[in-house]
Amino acid sequence: MEDSCGLSYETKSGVIADSRPLLYVEHRNLNPETELKRYFGARAVLGDQRPRQRQRQYIRSTWLTAPKNTWPRYSKTGIAMRLLETRRGVQHFTFEHHREYQQVQFRFLDAVESLDPNNIVLLLQMNPYHVDSLLQLSEVCRMQEDQEMARDLVERALYSLECAFHPVFSLTSGTCRLDYRRPENRAFYLSLFKHMIFLEKRGCPRTALEFCKLLLSLDPENDPLCVLLLIDLLSLRAREYAFLTRMFQEWEGHRNLSQLPNFAFSVPLAYFLLSQQEELSEVELSQARERAAHLLQHALIMFPSVLMPLLDRCSVQPDSRVTSHSFFGLQAQISQPPALNQLVSLYVGRTHSLWKDPAIMAWLETNVHEVLQRVDTSEPVVEEFARKVRYQSAPRNISRHVILSELKEATAALPLEVTSQSVMGFDPLPPLDSITSYTRPERYFSASDSTLSLFFRSLLPNFTLQGEVRQDGDEEARAGQDLNQGVNRLMAAMRDMLANIQFQEPPRDENPDGDADWD
Repeated sequence: MEDSCGLSYETKSGVIADSRPLLYVEHRNLNPETELKRYFGARAVLGDQRPRQRQRQYIRSTWLTAPKNTWPRYSKTGIAMRLLETRRGVQHFTFEHHREYQQVQFRFLDAVESLDPNNIVLLLQMNPYHVDSLLQLSEVCRMQEDQEMARDLVERALYSLECAFHPVFSLTSGTCRLDYRRPENRAFYLSLFKHMIFLEKRGCPRTALEFCKLLLSLDPENDPLCVLLLIDLLSLRAREYAFLTRMFQEWEGHRNLSQLPNFAFSVPLAYFLLSQQEELSEVELSQARERAAHLLQHALIMFPSVLMPLLDRCSVQPDSRVTSHSFFGLQAQISQPPALNQLVSLYVGRTHSLWKDPAIMAWLETNVHEVLQRVDTSEPVVEEFARKVRYQSAPRNISRHVILSELKEATAALPLEVTSQSVMGFDPLPPLDSITSYTRPERYFSASDSTLSLFFRSLLPNFTLQGEVRQDGDEEARAGQDLNQGVNRLMAAMRDMLANIQFQEPPRDENPDGDADWD
């Protein structure tokens, strides 16, 4: 358990690489300006910014994000954090919603069901630091390609949550936990994840990696947003090769990281990039090259369906020996389960640019030919991997990660049980064993509900007519009567909507006998 919490200090070889826990977070690395200054210099980043004025309204210093003068004045929102228990040096916390915040949350859910973003904007005008409203409106801005506003809203949500931290809650220790099954905690996970994605797009992979480590430290055993599928990419882009190889060494024994395609391919790539660094000794360089070749061949044998899509995204045409061999052929991609197809699509879509380097591509080609030779000689390891059946179904946290990733190739492979249900941006795929501390009161649709919103709500799988909970027992007859009334009302609403649709006449052709030119 201590190893899984990131408290192990020794690598597999027995050499102490770092005295700090694996998931230790440094405060200075949470600030993207620190990374940008290292790339471009302080003058280019700060420019002619004036020193902070003394009369600034924000007096509380925060680590996750810096408050801006353009934000509304902060006041207590009704969110608090409570320490639940301490077990074996690990502290378990939870966010709590006070009664006033619960009422705002209910109004937010009504605004979401109205399918009108303006209702969320109105709610934020009255409650500028309501976290779920900020996250949902950020999603709307992102879909409208207003990336700057979307990022600003996520940062404001993080600031609101950090102001509610418990005095002993630590971002850096790696020993503080939040249970994702509690709905109050999910906003913090999602805010960190979205902020991490914005940082990576902004060109700050080192800062994004630090936020990824923070996310993983909140629940390393369950990993509710499955950031293990992303931490390898951030490590490679931030050139933190030693961190990635150390994580693989310490966690492979109890987490089987090599069973994930992203770790199976990214770890040997990290070893290969380490072997290119001149500051290492010749012995260390030789060990890194051998380790890289061994792990890459292992990955190609275990996941042969990765090679051809990766080469295709890199615009590389393999030689005739590879294309004519059945091991890496089309059958390898067709025969893989949909769950594995998700993971392969995620990895190739995210990391193909890292493999385009000519030296890396030459190293990959050499090992591909080595694997084909081992396949032709029918080595036992090839036969063993061919018999194993993996990834019959994807866990819920992987599906949640795929939804948040927004990669078309991966989302297209989502199973029907996921795509057939409504997915809300503020709480995608909630856990089936959620721990709720308060429930939303029953809501009855009023006559003032718009025809269009009623129609769209009827398309949702969890829609119930008249907004009522279905009855059972002695009230079945009344439930059937209510169902008929609801159907009649819905049909009347649709007829009213269709009657109000006006069609515009097509423009008359000025030259009916003339020949039209096709563009």
